[in-house]
Amino acid sequence: MRSVDPYLNFGGNAEEAFTFYRSVFGGELQLARFRDMDTGGVELTEEQLNGVAHVALPMGDSILMGSDVPESMGSVTAGTNFAISIDADSAEEADRVFGALSAGGEVTMPLGAVEWAERFGMCTDRFGVQWMIGFTGDVVFGAPR
Repeated sequence: MRSVDPYLNFGGNAEEAFTFYRSVFGGELQLARFRDMDTGGVELTEEQLNGVAHVALPMGDSILMGSDVPESMGSVTAGTNFAISIDADSAEEADRVFGALSAGGEVTMPLGAVEWAERFGMCTDRFGVQWMIGFTGDVVFGAPR
């Protein structure tokens, strides 16, 4: 497997969410609106036509992708069916990313030492997306500390 690329669905705020993620991770957004795509015959309101049909944010060797899901195309329960795992390059990066993502959201496991990483924590961001942030460091899983 070359990479794992998560795909996030939103109920109308995909652009706001991805603008936030770009502020955390950097990079350039690639965005297409429903008005620019074939909707397969599904009729959309003017507001829905302005929604995000597809957005991509390159992150290292992976791509974070997502879209809005108009009511006529289904429903969204944000943050309950997935988590995105980030393996940071340093403890400082883990601290920065965890702090940024958890701001305005909920910390479900504070960032700290665990048996598999020097730093690991879990949070749900202000958009309802669940994140796992870790930095392995010199830890060998299963070895005593």
